[in-house]
Amino acid sequence: MSEQSYRLIISCPDRVGIVAAVSTFLAQQGGLIIEANHYRDPESGWFFMRQVVNAASLGYGADELRKRFKPLAEQFSMEWHVTDTAVAKRVVLMASKQAHCLSDLLYRWRSAEMPFDIPMVISNHRDLLSYVEWHNIDYHHLPVDQDNKAAHFSAVERLIDDCNADIIVLARYMQILPPAFCEKFAGKILNIHHSFLPAFAGAKPYHQAAERGVKLIGATCHFVTKDLDAGPIIEQDVVRISHHDDIPDLVRKGKDVEKTVLAKGLRYHLEDRVLIHGNKTIVFE
Repeated sequence: MSEQSYRLIISCPDRVGIVAAVSTFLAQQGGLIIEANHYRDPESGWFFMRQVVNAASLGYGADELRKRFKPLAEQFSMEWHVTDTAVAKRVVLMASKQAHCLSDLLYRWRSAEMPFDIPMVISNHRDLLSYVEWHNIDYHHLPVDQDNKAAHFSAVERLIDDCNADIIVLARYMQILPPAFCEKFAGKILNIHHSFLPAFAGAKPYHQAAERGVKLIGATCHFVTKDLDAGPIIEQDVVRISHHDDIPDLVRKGKDVEKTVLAKGLRYHLEDRVLIHGNKTIVFE
């Protein structure tokens, strides 16, 4: 198990002295910096920082670190937060019928490859019930009434609120989230889209790709917003195809890319490597 650490995540208007001020503060606290990432966006003039500090070197907890850092954060007009690696993030997984992305994340969770908690899986179908319950994870089947979808999403929202979820992952959950839901959980909903966005957004992207005769297909992990398939992109990858590949071939190859991209995007988010800036992300790989 890796050593406990605190992650200090910062974004603010750029100015001289930010790195020096933060580094000096941590040094004065006795903090041992074990990872540091910085980036300045040239268009907006905003500065982004991710500092990882050995927890034992400070001699006090995350709440005390937040209290002591607050005056410096106010001085530089920072948007900031501190996370403690000893506290696992709570991830709600949502899926419909397809299992490849869900099963991949469950394997990574079960093998402790990616440390996070799964309080529940939510689905609008029963297809994955036995598989999820085999993992001793609560499975909530919430069917969708096509004439009253609001009832479904109200129930989903209550479950997420009750379990105090940090992240919601749409692992091929084939429903469009209502705008109010997207806004309430802004920056917390990850989706995998089975195309290399912005190409072939919407339904049946593999069919669209086949009709266009493309030579590469891909997948995109992105944050969900009220604008369909248009949220800030976290991670993407592609696989080469040819004229020999029919649509089932594209789907088969695409599934491999989908689960890899979703897992990588979730890992970045779990490790606090993703900062949202407008409709794009800064990802400290």
